[in-house]
Formats: sequence, structure tokens, C-alpha cells
Amino acid sequence: MPTEVALLESRALRVEQMGRVDVLDKVKSLVMLPDGIHVRTEDVARYFEVSTATVRRLIDRHRGELTENGMRVLRGAELQSFHSDMMSLWGDEGAESYPQAAARLRVHTRRAVLNIAMLLRDSDIARCVRTYLLDAERDLRAGYASLEHRVTRVESCLAGVGSALQELGPVLDRMSHRLDSLDRRLDATHQVVGAMSVRLGHVAEDIVRIDGRMDELARNLKDLNRRRDKRR
Repeated sequence: MPTEVALLESRALRVEQMGRVDVLDKVKSLVMLPDGIHVRTEDVARYFEVSTATVRRLIDRHRGELTENGMRVLRGAELQSFHSDMMSLWGDEGAESYPQAAARLRVHTRRAVLNIAMLLRDSDIARCVRTYLLDAERDLRAGYASLEHRVTRVESCLAGVGSALQELGPVLDRMSHRLDSLDRRLDATHQVVGAMSVRLGHVAEDIVRIDGRMDELARNLKDLNRRRDKRR
């Protein structure tokens, strides 16, 4: 688990935390320029409640690292274009109060401000930011440990399932054979039922013929009785 001293001393550890810019506003509201992207060195100092000179000395010592994380110095035409954009975003009410540098302006992104928070030793605000980062890292590692424990439990359960499935294999094989035998017996039964259905059909036809013959016999008997009655 990294410590605050390790975070102050290790650039590699700082790189791992660069995505956590949300921590800045959890500690204290960071007032940005109108574009919502940049902040001046003076505003960085105001955020960390230190002097501008303190921030500038830190910048001199870690210029390369801070530049990689969004710090840049605007000059000439780029500076004029930046001022024009800021005053346009600020609107009529704030344009007059917008501070403009004569020759150059150093601006920082949130990543650069977070980078400064992980480098600035003599600031209670910076210490709070580092505490938030380390607490989040601790919670994340605890979450990983809990997840790893649960995965281990699942793996142990799966091992038991594997052995159970191995034991179940022969049982399933026997059941499969019995089901196959049952299917064959059902097929034979269907054939017998089919044959019986055909025979019943034939019997029904025979019954119809017998009924016809019985009706004819009955008519003949009636005729015979009528003729006998006439003779009398």
C-alpha cells in the first residue's frame, strides 16, 4: 500500500493517480477560467492556500512532469487568441475584470493541479488531496482482495462441481441407455397401436356390412309375414 511519502517521491505512483482529478473538488472547489479547462498559477496558489512564489518554485523543479500533465505557457498570438476566447466566454459583465498578462500566461489543467497536489509538501489542502487519493487506493485494494476471495471460493465450488460431474457421468450414461430402450419400446408400441387401429377400421367396415345385411334380413322377414297374412 503506497504512503504519502512514497507518493511525494515516486513519479510512477503519481502517474497511476492522474485519472483521479475528481478528488480536487471533493477537498475544495477549484475555480477555473471561463473555459472550464484551465486555471492560472495564481489560482492554483489560492486553491492550495500557499504563495504564488511557492507554486512557481515547485514548477521550476518539476517542469517536465507538469508539462506532460497539461501545464503550458502561452505567448504571442496564442496568448491573444486565448484572451479573446476567455473574454467571449466571460461575457460583457466579466470581460472588464478578466486578468490579462502582458507577455505570457502560464495555465494548468486539472491534471496539472492534481500533479501539484501530489508534489506540494507545505499545504494542508495538498495533504488532504493526497489523503483522499490514498484512501481511495486502499478501498480499491480492499475491493480487489474481497473480489479475489470470492473468486477463490467460486473456484473451490467449481472444483467440487467438477468431481460431482465426474461421478454423475456414469449415472447419466445409464439413464441415456434406459431412455434409448424406452424410445425403442415406445416405437414398437406405436407400431402395435397403428396395426390395431387398422384392424379396428376393418372391423368397423365389417360391422357396417353386417348392419346392412341385418336390415335386409329384417325387411325380408316383414315381407314374408305380410304374404302369410294375405293367404289367411
